[in-house]
Amino acid sequence: MSPVQLAAEEFVPPRTEDFWQPLFGTDGPFAITRASIAILLSVALLCWALVAVTRRMTVVPGKAQFAAEGGYTLVRNSVGRDIIGSHDFLRFVPLLFSLFVLILVNNVFAIIPIIQFPTMSRIGFPVALTLVVFVVYHAVGIKKRGVGGYFKSMVPPGLPKGIIPVIFFLELITYFITRPVTLALRLFGNMFAGHLLLVLFILGGEHMLLHGGPALKVMSLGSFAMAIVMTFFELLVQFLQAYIFTLLAALYIAGSLADEH
Repeated sequence: MSPVQLAAEEFVPPRTEDFWQPLFGTDGPFAITRASIAILLSVALLCWALVAVTRRMTVVPGKAQFAAEGGYTLVRNSVGRDIIGSHDFLRFVPLLFSLFVLILVNNVFAIIPIIQFPTMSRIGFPVALTLVVFVVYHAVGIKKRGVGGYFKSMVPPGLPKGIIPVIFFLELITYFITRPVTLALRLFGNMFAGHLLLVLFILGGEHMLLHGGPALKVMSLGSFAMAIVMTFFELLVQFLQAYIFTLLAALYIAGSLADEH
């Protein structure tokens, strides 16, 4: 077999570079990528779907209205009211609901034919959403207590004076570094790793089926079966990551509104 044939039949596993998919332009910050098209498509779809559903509300909901009301109720009651509290939660429900549905739709794009790309596997999108949450929970806390009072509230009352500087320093790291970094990386890491596994099983099965011997061709069925199993598992992870991101955003806002930490 010639080196060219060997190269053609060599399996190339998915790499991080595969997540950079420019559609227009090849380099730089102004390239139009699949992820940027997906996020714009998701916004358009969500606007159309929510407007269409809310224009034709009925006492007995249809499937679309039932799904929309179920998602809204989940965020409004289980996240907003239960975490932030009945006194303050309503003004944050639009933000929390928008975060939830936007992340969920873009996560599910990973298993939608033609698109097949989780937008949140590009770190810039989780970072952008995290910055929104970061600004909101700090702004809420500062508006309630003032700048000095907000920073003072980071230290629990009743601590010995000697450890107050240490606790204050640790809380600063938590509020300004740990929270935003982990919020963004959790969403990014799960979407990135999950999509990588799906691509690995699909490409691996394809390679064994087309280029392997009889034994590998049979084994390719196992790889394709794992791809199907992982697709359903990813659907669960995609929902959970949207819910967890929204839940943590509500927790951070609730912490900024709380009378004591």
